[in-house]
Amino acid sequence: MNAERQRAKKKGIAFELNKNAFLYLMAVPGLVVLFLFNYMPMAGVLIAFKNFDFSKGIFGSEWARPIYNNFDFLFTSEQTFRATRNTILLNLLFIACSTLVAVGLALLLNEVRRKLFKKFVQSFTLLPFFVSWIVVSVFAYSIFAFDQGMLNQLLGWFGISKVNWYNAPQAWPVILTLIMVWKSAGYNSILYIATLSGVDTSYYEAAEIDGATRFKQMLYISLPMLKPTIIILVLLAIGRIMNADFGMFYGIIGDNPNLYATTDVLDTFIFRNLRVIGDVGMASAASFYQSVIAFVIVLACNRWANKYQNGSGLF
Repeated sequence: MNAERQRAKKKGIAFELNKNAFLYLMAVPGLVVLFLFNYMPMAGVLIAFKNFDFSKGIFGSEWARPIYNNFDFLFTSEQTFRATRNTILLNLLFIACSTLVAVGLALLLNEVRRKLFKKFVQSFTLLPFFVSWIVVSVFAYSIFAFDQGMLNQLLGWFGISKVNWYNAPQAWPVILTLIMVWKSAGYNSILYIATLSGVDTSYYEAAEIDGATRFKQMLYISLPMLKPTIIILVLLAIGRIMNADFGMFYGIIGDNPNLYATTDVLDTFIFRNLRVIGDVGMASAASFYQSVIAFVIVLACNRWANKYQNGSGLF
């Protein structure tokens, strides 16, 4: 019986490959890029457990003694806990706020009947995504600079004393969240708009006949239809929860010790230690720690998603 199943399975795979040969052929370049830039670099994990020597390479360098030697500074430094906490909390803020705004934007645009206006709003909200973080950092400085910043000038007009924003760590989680939402909401809304465009219009017609208002149609038809897409995109975002956007943090915040309390994330922490200490093994150990924590969080969230709605998880 098992042999028959194996033969049927092999026949099925061969049939599938033959039937969709051109589709699989088109996927080859993408798979090659994925292998070269995502799987081959995994060999670099060994650096976290070695006394890395550039002249000897990854495989020629001696193993660290003890094997966990490169991890000592991680678990003995208070900065590691601070960077981990900041990374998780800031990314949770980014994910929650960006998702809420993107879903809200998609729901509102779905109600717009004038195509020209709809396309204009979509294009207008999508533009910030293509602005580099360097340009965004210039805009941010022009707004929050102490002497000539637009925000402090505005406060001065109302008789309020100036605020040194680059010395106020408590304000930056909100500022960074607003910047991230402004930059990513339009792009994130694209998939939600695409999902809503595929909803059968007969649902809305039936609801309209029953006397449902546009708001109730949005609440009881559009939003439930978006639920699977929201769960998948949030899970994918959680997969990167330990990876802060280095360009954003280093471009806007820079190496400002006054703001480390709320803005020092793992990426800037690793970069700073690599630059100051110059130990590749320690930097690799921090990166490995970052990946393991992210993996555990994804597994936990995926399990919760499957319990919440069967089959809604990634696996």
